[in-house]
Amino acid sequence: MTGLVTAFGSGAMTNTFDDIVNDAQCFFIIGSNTTEQHPVLGMRLRHAIKQRGAKLIVCDPRRIPITDLATLHIRQKPGTDIALLNGIMNVLITEGLYDSEFVASRTEGFDELRAKVLEYPPERAAEICEITPEEIVEAAHILAANRPGSLLYAMGITQHTTGHQNVLSCANLQMLLGNMGVPGGGVNPLRGQSNVQGACDMGALVNVYTGYQAVTVDSVQQKFEEAWGAPLDNKVGVTVVHMLNGAEAGTMKAMYILGENPMISDPDLNHAEKCLKSLDFLVVQDIFLTETAQLADVVLPAASWAEKLGTMTNSERRVQFVRPAVDVPGDAEQDWWIIGEIARRMGYDGLTYEGPQEIAEEIARLTPSYAGITYDRIGDQGLQWPCPSADHCGTPILHVGKFSRGVGHLSAVDWQPPAEEPDEEYPFVFTTGRILYHYHTGTQSRRSQPLEAHVSEGVVEINPQDARLLRIADGQMVRVASRRGEIEARAQVSDMTEPGVVFMAFHWAEAAANKLTIAALDPIAKIPELKVCAVKVEAVA
Repeated sequence: MTGLVTAFGSGAMTNTFDDIVNDAQCFFIIGSNTTEQHPVLGMRLRHAIKQRGAKLIVCDPRRIPITDLATLHIRQKPGTDIALLNGIMNVLITEGLYDSEFVASRTEGFDELRAKVLEYPPERAAEICEITPEEIVEAAHILAANRPGSLLYAMGITQHTTGHQNVLSCANLQMLLGNMGVPGGGVNPLRGQSNVQGACDMGALVNVYTGYQAVTVDSVQQKFEEAWGAPLDNKVGVTVVHMLNGAEAGTMKAMYILGENPMISDPDLNHAEKCLKSLDFLVVQDIFLTETAQLADVVLPAASWAEKLGTMTNSERRVQFVRPAVDVPGDAEQDWWIIGEIARRMGYDGLTYEGPQEIAEEIARLTPSYAGITYDRIGDQGLQWPCPSADHCGTPILHVGKFSRGVGHLSAVDWQPPAEEPDEEYPFVFTTGRILYHYHTGTQSRRSQPLEAHVSEGVVEINPQDARLLRIADGQMVRVASRRGEIEARAQVSDMTEPGVVFMAFHWAEAAANKLTIAALDPIAKIPELKVCAVKVEAVA
């Protein structure tokens, strides 16, 4: 068995950046450090709050920069988002603050949702979240009084064993408030990496072809077999963590890793390294010799984003042009050319293209949601899918008038604790994220001298109360250990984190936060629980 690993996520924004910034009366941010991870949008949100008085609720365990402007900052314990959201919905329903007309005409499952959230009165939800009941009540009142409101989330919502359920709960809240299908509303996941949306749209997921067409549907399989002139498997594939486990077990013999650096970004890195080294053959296609590429049998030099010609799909589903600013250096080639050339040399000519425009034309032929997105129509502003025909102008806002499935489904979602919680041996909750000055695994940003000079090492954020108990001073080297590994880094004593919570950004290979994280998976989305595990902290002598 061979695995192909790419960098991708899941979901799509229902609204546009412009209508969110211009029309939302309230921003509800949960699981997103927006001003550091998405600084352009973060700046626009700040302007909307300052200039037109939009309300802001931030639900985040850390005191992130955007909380300086928040009407309300709720610091829930990591891994308790569902309890928090259910508590807010409990108040909306019991006090009659929800949009009953929208719920009655455009949704189903309200009775089941109501029964479930009634199990989460503010007092119980607050106890789970380790906050006050008054904060939950205040959040519900702000949301009800300031509509339309936009909900924005990122990987702080998805990277949990209940990530799928977390997203359903976010959708429940927005449907309950009637904030769907309107400017300034919606459920809006902010994508974590460049072209994540496009990668998902183009089938870089284990269960779909382009445009989320299921591999298990016979008619879909037949369509792609006819287009590509080859038999195709109708079985759902395996995700990254399962691939690595398969490598260790010997059932996964080879991997082709394209534009991803799992030796920094994957959970439980010691185990990930062991698995990669167990492969018979590893190919890495990247722009630099990353930590993962150093383990490869073959490294294929690829073009960077600044050297590419083609299209990219951004967070708001907007397909737009990418044009090269500089020439491709040395022996590097375009990703599409490398993949096609490998296929050709293996005896298959079906992936031989003249260039990106020909590929875009094939995408339009085979993908209903992209059918009207052609090179001659994209222009400077791009087009947002679904765009089903050449005379369609694209879809800025999803679910206007009706949902794509007809009526929206309200899901009764129960809170479940994380896979690993603190105990006597490992008493702290450990959570990870990013900082403004570096990006993902540091492959690009850490090669920027100004950025590296500004922030050159990872730090361990620890609350002053915990630091005093552990006799740790600001700037002191500390050792952080989990059941999977340990790292050393400098302590940053700060009230950015709550007592009992330790935070690290994961950009640094020499202090790799993901040596500590757990590879427990969401059973539905198969995403690892990178945001919560248990650790212990001690000063380095």
